[in-house]
Amino acid sequence: MLGANKFALWVMTGLFAVTTVFFNAYIFLMSLLNYKQKKQWTPSETIIVALSVANVAQQLVCYCWMTMDEVDSNCRIAHISYNIMLLTIFSLKFTIMWDTGFLTFYYSTKLVSTPNHCYTQIQAIILKHVTLAVFLIPLCGLGTCMPMLVVFHAYNDTSAHKDCGILMPDTSSGQIYEIIYLLLADVLPGVLMAKCCISISVHLAIHLRHMKASTNGAHGPKLGSQMRVIRMALSLVAIFTLFLVVDLYVNYQMAVHHENIITLTFLFTSIYTTVAAMVLIYGKKTLWKALIHDYNVCLDEYPCLACLKVPEQKAKPSTPAIVKK
Repeated sequence: MLGANKFALWVMTGLFAVTTVFFNAYIFLMSLLNYKQKKQWTPSETIIVALSVANVAQQLVCYCWMTMDEVDSNCRIAHISYNIMLLTIFSLKFTIMWDTGFLTFYYSTKLVSTPNHCYTQIQAIILKHVTLAVFLIPLCGLGTCMPMLVVFHAYNDTSAHKDCGILMPDTSSGQIYEIIYLLLADVLPGVLMAKCCISISVHLAIHLRHMKASTNGAHGPKLGSQMRVIRMALSLVAIFTLFLVVDLYVNYQMAVHHENIITLTFLFTSIYTTVAAMVLIYGKKTLWKALIHDYNVCLDEYPCLACLKVPEQKAKPSTPAIVKK
């Protein structure tokens, strides 16, 4: 039964890994194409490209570890190989969490204006060095995860379907480090995203109220492309919160009850990176329109699937005809 569950998790993770690689590779290639046309990067594109690269790399290494573990049932491969791959996976997860938080922070600075001059200057300094920050985040992730090789110990599982190279916080120092890692990799970027989410929501409520007052309720307030960015930012925070709850639960079970359910973390990470990439494509209108166009072009090759086409433009509301007497 345990072997069947492991195989099912491996297959499901593989399916989501494929979609993660597809959507993030699409974001990366379209961003490069846009750069060739405009010859410049915007801060948001820099962060999104870094996030897409981290998502693809994390999924490839993660699925490689799961495949090796599935094939090498007797753990003949040296444990250090598994340990290095796990170290890479956790450091890339750190990068993904902070890149997502950084992206949400960027959009909050664009959508929300604050009267605090000192805070505004700090924001300007951070956004001025976006490229440097994008390179520093993976280095910080690697540095944060390196102590795992020292304070964690190999998980001794004598079952027939054991996982190879699992590192568990058996000692008190390992459990303390586990808490520090979760605070740095999960909780702190979560707090940053929650703060940005609250700021954007308050800004949206105030802005909609002012627009409604200015039109005297004659028509509903319209924000256009700004509303698309707001939906994207809030959706990123929502799916991050769900992933955070699952990730903290899995790590709690592993640290306290010593249950080896690390493959669940890999599955939920694959789901998270897939959904987050789809949200990013929706938020960038040019990417969304290009994806729908390419999707419809692919369906043109198969006339029997024409019913699955997606309209590329919204249908204009029809005006009622004037009846002449």
